[in-house]
Formats: sequence, structure tokens, C-alpha cells
Amino acid sequence: MRRRRRPALLLPGGPLGFPHPSTADDDGLLAVGGDLSLPRLLLAYRQGIFPWYDVGLPPLWWSPDPRAIVDPHSLHVSRSLARTLRRAPFTVTLNRDFEAVMRACGERDEGTWIIDDMLTAYAALHRAGHAHSVEVWQDGRLVGGLYGVSVGGLFAAESMFHRVTDASKVALVAAVRGLFAAGVELFDVQFLTPHLGSMGAWELPRDEYLARLGSVVDAPVNLGVELAW
Repeated sequence: MRRRRRPALLLPGGPLGFPHPSTADDDGLLAVGGDLSLPRLLLAYRQGIFPWYDVGLPPLWWSPDPRAIVDPHSLHVSRSLARTLRRAPFTVTLNRDFEAVMRACGERDEGTWIIDDMLTAYAALHRAGHAHSVEVWQDGRLVGGLYGVSVGGLFAAESMFHRVTDASKVALVAAVRGLFAAGVELFDVQFLTPHLGSMGAWELPRDEYLARLGSVVDAPVNLGVELAW
């Protein structure tokens, strides 16, 4: 039976704090309202919570169960993708153009949650050193990438895009390999989609995810430098 728990109401500018993720409903919705201030966003990610909403709505805060993650051991590189990586038709960078990546991730025919408020808030996270982008370039043109939030040893990937074949896959492979080499221990992709599953993402129960998160969220990791992919 699906639970119809009522999400908690957060006041904009009100005290920081979230209900425990276990109180979310079956869709993962935990709370409504609040704001996208830097302290609230960082607290949310430390607790396994993220915002996801649309134009005209207050912020909606989610903590789904199960949760999807990927790591270097599970990462699957198909034969065709391996050939692409060997040919090296792309240049991959870190934090070269965060806002361009985020805007490109929002260019979706079906609509997007990457609205102006989110762009502003995550750009502030990026300036504070807690949001990062991986860019994939071809002949000087941005053709793919992803962005996410880092807190300690957590990297929470938010979205990715491609404009040419395999560019988003290259971004994910580069991110997983590069960020784990830099000290990341938990690479969160939120929900398991067929595409992410084909790349080696897998699900674990939320309580196990939260236990892993708690063990890494204070780990010292420096993602402010260019990584060797």
C-alpha cells in the first residue's frame, strides 16, 4: 500500500532543518517550501535530500528509496564506448564552464526543473566550491557534460546532456574515474534509469545509502583542481 504522508512545510528564510528522510512518502517527497540558500542546500545534501520542482511551485525536497549510485567497480564501458575513448575525439575538462553545462542540461523538450532559481542557487554553490561540472568538448564546442554537488566524499550528480553521440557517456566515465581518484567515495545518481543502469548504476536501500553518506560526508576531498582523467 502506498503511503500518503503529508510532506513537511518549510518556511522561506525559516530555521534550517529537515524531517528525517524515512518520513518521505513512497515517491520520496519529504518537504515543501523553504528556500535555496547555500546553508540549506548544503544541509540537504549532507542528509541525503535534494530539491526538484517546477516553475510556479515552491521548492520540493526529495529523498527517494531506493537510491541509485555508481562506482568505478560497477561502471560499465561497452565495447563501442571503449573504442570511442581510445580514439579520444573529445577533450574533457573540470569546472571550465559550469553555468553553460547546467543550462545545456536544462534544454529538454519535455520541460525541466533547471529553472532560473535553481541556476542562481547552484551557481552560488559552484562559486563556494560545492558544485562542479565536467565538460566534453569537440573542436572547441561544448558537446556534452554533467554537473553535481560535492560535500566531503559525496558527489551527487544532478543531470547530464549530450549534443553528439557518446558525449554524456564520456562525461560520466570521466567523472566517476576522475572524482574517485580525487577522493570521492560515494557517487549518487538519485534514480536508476535504463540509461544509467546500462552504465553500471545500481540501487541500494535508502537506509544503506544514508549510512554510507554519513561515513563519507566529512571526508577531506579537493575537487577544486583540474583532474587527470
